[in-house]
Amino acid sequence: MEYIKRIVDDELNKRKEAFNALNIIGPKGCGKTRTAKERCSTVIEFQDEEKRDGYLAVAETSPKLFLKNSKPILFDEWQDAIKIWGTIRKDCDDHPENVGEYYLTGSSSRKVETPHTGTGRITEITMYPMTLWEMGKSNGKISLSQLLEDETYEFEGAMSDLSLEDLFFAVCQGGWPRSLALKNEDAKLEIAKDYYRQIYQTDISNIDGVKRNPEWARTIMWSYARNMATNAKKTNIYADVKAKQNVTDATLDSYVEKLEELFVLKDIDAWTPQIRSKTAIRSGKKHIFVDPSIGIAALGLNPDYFNNDLDLFGHVFENLVLRDLLVFASAHNARILHYTDDTGLEADAVYQMEDGRYALIEIKTGANKIPDAEKSLLKFKEVIRNHNEEALKDLKHPRAVYREPSALIVICATAPIGYTTDKGVKIIPIGCLKD
Repeated sequence: MEYIKRIVDDELNKRKEAFNALNIIGPKGCGKTRTAKERCSTVIEFQDEEKRDGYLAVAETSPKLFLKNSKPILFDEWQDAIKIWGTIRKDCDDHPENVGEYYLTGSSSRKVETPHTGTGRITEITMYPMTLWEMGKSNGKISLSQLLEDETYEFEGAMSDLSLEDLFFAVCQGGWPRSLALKNEDAKLEIAKDYYRQIYQTDISNIDGVKRNPEWARTIMWSYARNMATNAKKTNIYADVKAKQNVTDATLDSYVEKLEELFVLKDIDAWTPQIRSKTAIRSGKKHIFVDPSIGIAALGLNPDYFNNDLDLFGHVFENLVLRDLLVFASAHNARILHYTDDTGLEADAVYQMEDGRYALIEIKTGANKIPDAEKSLLKFKEVIRNHNEEALKDLKHPRAVYREPSALIVICATAPIGYTTDKGVKIIPIGCLKD
């Protein structure tokens, strides 16, 4: 299968000019090894059964011999030979002028302790599953980064031919590169299902060698899936589990921690500007799956299910968009946050750039919800503006002011065309979006 360029490639290109070793981390099956192979002249695969014993013998006795190979060198599944880490780290110390010579990839289901952290020598880059743009499902006619960086950027008129049924399939298929190599549509859905089964049956214990209860892990993922892309309190999520299992909160915390380390679950932090002095900001985290297909597999659903449950699909679609926004943000040193307060003011996502500028984003399934989303975003902007005016009334003792948003955006599943409303809100069909 021909290599599909990944968004993370640009980040790797930047980092390799500053560091001599790059450690690519991320969920199993997201394409870490394939991406690294495209960059390397020598590939050392410690899982290659024909060469494994020989590789491990060298790694144990004289790991420095590996560094004599043509560079760049990829060490795949390097955790099987942890002396490689220290060997590369020392070579980085000995040759600080060299860059981009070593790549490391490994399974997220195995965590090993190294004698040294590698800080300042071995840079770490997180890779996520593929976005709709990388999968070829979005036509990429609208660039989010260009929209935010270039005031003259024109995207109006860009059209999407991605149907709701296409999205039903996309969220179940997930962003797993392996599925793109398959021709049978049903087979494509099996990749996420198998990944889900491996997580609770094997990976949850293999990550650190501690035996864990597969049923508890399965039930936790099921409960998180029921609360996908919501701010549900963990006590409520745990209540689901404890209704079926005799388990303590402390134990559940430890399971969730391992699922986060496996890049299965991820929390989106809250954006917390105090724009109303008497308003309580709901600073709880928004819970998502690194890929929504894992949550759908946990619920035991297929694409046809969503024909009769658009409410659940709304949460799943938000998870999908947040997955893609995380990939886009990581490529531009940005952050993805969310906002909710007790007055109902909210933003599904806040795309915060490294210079402090930000965009407020609402995520909607139906185009009929765009007017409500626009109204909510404009209200948010007005609240910030009013806060700033009030904060500056006392010139001797001004209070903190906040930037107004650089853009107000609605990302919609069914909008057929990109446009800007007469009040300045940008409407982006998900079928047109790229970084």
